[in-house]
Amino acid sequence: MNRKQHWYKSFYKYNIVALIATSLDFISFIFLNDILNLWYVFATIISVSMGGVTAFLLNRNWVFPDTNKPVTTQAIQYVTVWSGSLVLNTIGLYLMVENSALTEVVSKLIIAILVGVSYNFLMSKYYIFK
Repeated sequence: MNRKQHWYKSFYKYNIVALIATSLDFISFIFLNDILNLWYVFATIISVSMGGVTAFLLNRNWVFPDTNKPVTTQAIQYVTVWSGSLVLNTIGLYLMVENSALTEVVSKLIIAILVGVSYNFLMSKYYIFK
């Protein structure tokens, strides 16, 4: 498989994992926010954390398994990148909810897509699992 094909394959697999992790994130968010009435900012922190752990495990073992880095090194790098993602998701959600007529769930979806495609994939591919 050439380099370009490998990149597309990892991008495809990454997006499957992102869909799984994001689904867990959103189901958790809706449960915490709508059913337990937890403030949407706290609900986001918890739900993004659950999705983040899921994404790390699936990315390390399925999307980018051919790395030589020890799991502890990757975990530290992942937590660093994930922290940036958490900040971007939380601040983005807060700003969108407070400054638009969009609901929390719609705002969360828009921010999650923007952060996931632009920040998370690139940092995973070229920093954590390279």
